[in-house]
Amino acid sequence: MKNTKIKKIISTSSYTIKIISSKETYSVRHSVLRIGKPIESCVFNGDDLETTIHLGIFAKENLIGICSFFKNTNPNIPEKQQFQLRGMAILKPYQGKGLGKIILKHGETLLKDKNAKIIWCNARENAVNFYKKNRYQINGESFNIKDIGLHFLMYKVL
Repeated sequence: MKNTKIKKIISTSSYTIKIISSKETYSVRHSVLRIGKPIESCVFNGDDLETTIHLGIFAKENLIGICSFFKNTNPNIPEKQQFQLRGMAILKPYQGKGLGKIILKHGETLLKDKNAKIIWCNARENAVNFYKKNRYQINGESFNIKDIGLHFLMYKVL
């Protein structure tokens, strides 16, 4: 599955969403999701697989937010056509402006075009309301990810 078949750019008057490389995600992952940890902690298994999609949202030419979608199945979700959302992050000065919703919706549209049926994620406790507002549901009980904190398995049927 080549990413070249995906519409690569969407623009509004203020922001542009583009497909980016895994390496381009590291600076935002590090400053939002891995504060105080080594930059190597920003490299995720599967980052460079052909089936993985990384999106970046830009203000002018500045990368201000990211999300990544991995073709990965969760055994707690029976549907086979699944993608996992990981590394969803918007830089602090841009949070609360609806940019997370914009980039997430764009990713969902791309995945629908790839016949995905479910998107799931391990949502941090402080992100649960964001996902609920975007029609994701909790599946099961909370769990701890070492050195990161409390998470919930959440999913959305596309």
